[in-house]
Amino acid sequence: MKNMMKQMQDMQKKLQKVQKDLEDMTVTGSASGEMVKVVMNGQHEVLNVEINPEVVDPKDVEMLQDLILTAYNDAYRKSTELAEKEMSKVTGGLNIPGMDLGKFM
Repeated sequence: MKNMMKQMQDMQKKLQKVQKDLEDMTVTGSASGEMVKVVMNGQHEVLNVEINPEVVDPKDVEMLQDLILTAYNDAYRKSTELAEKEMSKVTGGLNIPGMDLGKFM
C-alpha cells in the first residue's frame, strides 16, 4: 500500500511537470487556408492572432468573425489533443480512479 501511494505521488509530480511544460508548447489553428491563425499554448491560452488583411472587409464583418471562431476552435482542439497526448505519456492512457486528470489540463 505504501509503495502504491509513493507511485501515485510520483505520478502526480510528473503530471504537474507536464502541465508546466504545456505552457511552452504551442499549436496553431487556422481558417480559410491560413487567412486567420490563432496560436495557443497547451493550457488553452491564446498567445497570438494573425489576420491576413485580405479578409478584412468592413461590409462583411460576420465573415471575419466566423473565421476567427473557426481558427480559435481549431487551435483549442489541437491544444486539447496535445495536452491529452502529453498526459497519457505519464498515465499510459489509464483513467486512474480518485486522480482527477482534468485539473491538470
